[in-house]
Amino acid sequence: MFPSSIGRKLLCPCLLTLFRLFCLVPSVVSVPDIQGFCWVVADLVPKSNPVKFWLSGFFFSTGQIALGSFQYLCKTLRFFVEAKIKSLVIDMNYELGPSVDVDFFTEYGEGSRYKIEEVIGKGSYGVVCSAYDTHTGEKVAIKKINDIFEHVSDATRILREIKLLRLLRHPDIVEIKHILLPPSRREFKDIYVVFELMESDLHQVIKANDDLTPEHYQFFLYQLLRGLKYIHTANVFHRDLKPKNILANADCKLKICDFGLARVAFNDTPTAIFWTDYVATRWYRAPELCGSFFSKYTPAIDIWSIGCIFSELLTGKPLFPGKNVVHQLDLMTDLLGTPSSEAIARVRNEKARRYLSSMRKKKPIPFTHKFPHADPLALRLLEKMLAFEPKDRPTAEEALADPYFKGLAKVEREPSAQPVTKMEFEFERRRITKEDVRELIYRETLEYHPKMLKEFLEGSEPTGFMYPSAVDHFKKQFAYLEEHYGNGGPAATPPERTHASLPRYA
Repeated sequence: MFPSSIGRKLLCPCLLTLFRLFCLVPSVVSVPDIQGFCWVVADLVPKSNPVKFWLSGFFFSTGQIALGSFQYLCKTLRFFVEAKIKSLVIDMNYELGPSVDVDFFTEYGEGSRYKIEEVIGKGSYGVVCSAYDTHTGEKVAIKKINDIFEHVSDATRILREIKLLRLLRHPDIVEIKHILLPPSRREFKDIYVVFELMESDLHQVIKANDDLTPEHYQFFLYQLLRGLKYIHTANVFHRDLKPKNILANADCKLKICDFGLARVAFNDTPTAIFWTDYVATRWYRAPELCGSFFSKYTPAIDIWSIGCIFSELLTGKPLFPGKNVVHQLDLMTDLLGTPSSEAIARVRNEKARRYLSSMRKKKPIPFTHKFPHADPLALRLLEKMLAFEPKDRPTAEEALADPYFKGLAKVEREPSAQPVTKMEFEFERRRITKEDVRELIYRETLEYHPKMLKEFLEGSEPTGFMYPSAVDHFKKQFAYLEEHYGNGGPAATPPERTHASLPRYA
């Protein structure tokens, strides 16, 4: 057992180096080496962590079995195990209190504006904290995204999202309140995005509540369609609508988030550029996307996703939980019936057309049988949104005018957006470098700093500026919070959140 948390922290990088040596020259490893390595790492892992059992297996193995197993592991699982140890190093930073690695605001001087309250999430992207904005008196969620320029594709996704959330200001879309200005225009590698703080997400609401009423269903769907109308009139397709990407508050307010996969649909955008990275969650994916039916797609892909979300609200379970694309299409046709020969003929992808033609004939299941306790008006609208053919689905605006929303819908509360201009997303039409994305994210950050933006546009922006460090201001707060965040004792545990909800990038 090591005498202090400092000793443990210093050990983690050494363990990573040692494992890399084992990988490069496995023949030098002896049984005592293996047992010592596993004993030391296991001592650092919390009891609840499954890695503890994995390491214990090697610790209690003896002789050639242990040696052979470990050498085989080094050869075949090198990158996996290395990632596990890196993850352990990150976890140790959070559990063992203050260090330079986990100071939340480092040199970003505006950090003095925010009083950190609670770590509410962490992942491969970085960490999210709830905080108090001393300027406005509001609670916010601050997301620190680490090393965003390590992969250009990830940095582009972040750029796309912060740009869209600036342009799409609407009550049913999550709002970016602020983005902290980095200390150096050309050298920053982290970004701090300040979101409005929401209490939960729709996935957790569905999971935790079995007493939702028809009024809840109606109001939830109304907000989703109202937000979607605004998004679509801006010529934007969200492309990844699912319950986890709908934030929620206890007052039933919903907000659409996670625009990392969203795209602006310009008439002359090549389809290959528009759809090559389409990887949205399969369960909420429209049939034409499952089978690559067409060369051009419409906002109806998002309407289908909203239909799937609404059905999940009604039953508490996903409607089409497919295990793969073929299974997904099977589940769809089990409910909706086999598409007509005319519909199949309109499918441009020959392979998909052959598959649909060879499918056994199925009759549609009446929605009143599938959802026996639902409002008939709700089912009529749901059936339209889940039409197999995109042309048969209503637009968001048409859906809002459905009789289901009589007495709730008001045109003045359902604004349209100005279409997004090509100039805003010119970067999507060319190959860009890491330096290009860094400059574009910096430029986007300036939108939240009017004075600096004015200087930048006038060409008087200094080439290198530095804010005073906010480390001292936050060190005590963060040290106390993180030390107790990892202890798990009753007195040390931060106040429980009913659900962990974050504006997400992943």
